[in-house]
Amino acid sequence: MSFPLDFSVIFRGFVLSATLIVAIGAQNAFVLRQGLTRRHVFATALVCAMSDAFLISVGVAGAGAFFASSPLLTTIATWGGAIFLFVYGLRSFWSALRPNSLEAAQGDGQPQTLRSTILAALAFSYLNPHVYLDTVVLLGSIGAGFSAAERPLFALGAMSASFVWFFGLAYGAAWLAPLFRRPIVWQILDGLIGLIMWAIAASLLIDFYAG
Repeated sequence: MSFPLDFSVIFRGFVLSATLIVAIGAQNAFVLRQGLTRRHVFATALVCAMSDAFLISVGVAGAGAFFASSPLLTTIATWGGAIFLFVYGLRSFWSALRPNSLEAAQGDGQPQTLRSTILAALAFSYLNPHVYLDTVVLLGSIGAGFSAAERPLFALGAMSASFVWFFGLAYGAAWLAPLFRRPIVWQILDGLIGLIMWAIAASLLIDFYAG
């Protein structure tokens, strides 16, 4: 008698999703910063993980091909994401110019209220075209290659990777807190985050017009 769950399919979804989301990016940088400052850590991780889960389910359900074939949606997503990342990167550079420590970081101009944190997490989840390429298009197209019975298992594995990663990153950042009591370390992190944001924004536009 065969077991009703094919764990190999779940495992493949988990591994593939993990390889995509572990790479340093705008969303991960935001989650890391929230974890370091211990601001609404649970809400930040939950919103990012739930957003990934939603996009993965949409992609596996068949929306990946539609999104990739729409020039209008691609243009809107590219420019909207690039502008958002540029502005947030600018804020990170501004924070880097002002020496602070972990205790002083509560007033650094980054999202502080629960509402602003959730809105920022949603923006990083839905205004970055790379997220759509990874979850909706790539994972969606691969998931479409499985049978109808296996697709939910593949999606379950991919979603699990997102929850494990974002909660691990958000709460694991607390272990680095002693290091970030030094103002220079915060300046380096903010500078790196700013560079990451701007690099991703530039790559979005370059890839869009090069293609």
